[in-house]
Amino acid sequence: MSKTTAAITAVHGYVPDRVLSNHDLEKMVDTNDEWIFTRTGIKERRLADAGEALSDFGVKIIEGILEKTGLKPEDIDMLVVGTITADYRFPSAANVICDKAGLKNAWGFDLSAACSGFLYALDIGKTYIENGTYKKVIVIGADVMSSIINYKDRATCIIFGDGGGGVLLEPNNDGLGIQDSILKSDGAGRQFLLQKIGGSVEPITKENAESDGQYVFQEGKTVFKHAVKNMADVAVEIMEKNDLTADDIAWLAPHQANLRIIDATASRMGLNNDKIMINIEKFGNTTAGTIPLLLWEYEKKMKKGDNIVLAAFGGGFTWGAIYVKWAY
Repeated sequence: MSKTTAAITAVHGYVPDRVLSNHDLEKMVDTNDEWIFTRTGIKERRLADAGEALSDFGVKIIEGILEKTGLKPEDIDMLVVGTITADYRFPSAANVICDKAGLKNAWGFDLSAACSGFLYALDIGKTYIENGTYKKVIVIGADVMSSIINYKDRATCIIFGDGGGGVLLEPNNDGLGIQDSILKSDGAGRQFLLQKIGGSVEPITKENAESDGQYVFQEGKTVFKHAVKNMADVAVEIMEKNDLTADDIAWLAPHQANLRIIDATASRMGLNNDKIMINIEKFGNTTAGTIPLLLWEYEKKMKKGDNIVLAAFGGGFTWGAIYVKWAY
């Protein structure tokens, strides 16, 4: 009997309608369209509407997956959500999404790994498929970054947007699906990219409630340096581990943090531009949402059997790569 793998059998994404362009940001902070685009590759990003929460993103993603596959909500066994912007500190976004989407037979949880959240969650989801515990697992990566961004801080507000996507994982015995993963972390990097206030180290108080510590802090140069090295290294590592050459790879789906980081990763892998999935210009950095949004946008371009490398780097630091054979 052939080995059971976890195959992606459907993908769907969601971004809000509201657009925040570089020209809009020119009116908010000391910046301009050319400066933003040349340093990041971003032209615009999407922002959630008032009252729109992470769970609302999740419901729309799940509804899209169910519509594509003809499945019913009760057919889903498990939901794993990669996010750092759940509706509440608790209960989990997965808990709320299961209720709102009618996943009455599913259980689930959130996973916090910042921009690597989707890869971490995908690896967990595939384990439950491979060991035969479940047949239908949905993995979501999504974030409402506007909820924790200071729109007076040009170091961060130009980068992040809201959105996300998800995939359905099902068993496969034809050699398709998730082939391998390499996931890493180094908590020593936490000081360079974090939300300082709101955890048990520094709970929200009357005195700090209006301080900048409630928002994302990033030391850009340090994060950039580590991202360029680690994301490229892990992408090459998974190629070497699986005896893949640049010619073998159909697509690279890289985390959309910065176009220069994406280019550096592709260059290390020896890939031409026509093999790189990119949508950073439209959506910016949606944190855990970038890779599933790429898969959603490029769905019709991928072919059954295509070798795809997913790679990400995020706060923590966290990073990793997953090798997938596309299943449809």
